[in-house]
Amino acid sequence: MRHLKAHRKLGRPAEHRISMLRNLATSLINSHDDRIVTTLPKAKELRPFIEKAITLSRRAASLEGNGSEATGVHLRRQAASFFHAGNHGRATTTRRGQIPPPRSAGVSALRRLFDELGERFRDRPGGYTRIIKMGRRTGDGAELAIIELVDNAREKEAQTGARKRARGSSKKKTTPGKVADSEGGVKEDGATE
Repeated sequence: MRHLKAHRKLGRPAEHRISMLRNLATSLINSHDDRIVTTLPKAKELRPFIEKAITLSRRAASLEGNGSEATGVHLRRQAASFFHAGNHGRATTTRRGQIPPPRSAGVSALRRLFDELGERFRDRPGGYTRIIKMGRRTGDGAELAIIELVDNAREKEAQTGARKRARGSSKKKTTPGKVADSEGGVKEDGATE
């Protein structure tokens, strides 16, 4: 029996596993279309990991304007533990005349998490991700899955398209050559009786 064994080990030691989850979380937050493809066990482990970070950003978004900037900074620092920190030796490695290296993906993921996603999920009480099974990979037979953020731009576009199609089909169209008869029949235009 697996008492008190809540998570999958994924065949890695603890440090490697946490680093891998941080990389996956960074990739998901920074992805252009809010989705990544990975194996099913990794996606199932990533879901609670990323949802905790999104909950922190959602809490920070609901605090804005209440005069609690210290709490917002605290939540941002807590969420930073879900991503890699950034360039540690950034100032020491640059020489005169050289362009400093860009900030790491973790810093940009944290910025997007608090600026955009916190606002998007402000009224949503959980369930920020969706896992879609894709089948098996041809090389090793691993089961693949897509993990994506809900309420993304693709979904909103599909919903508006469905609304437009439903609205367009509900309007009744009359044919230009037909005129309704008083007795319920249909006559052609220009026909005499």
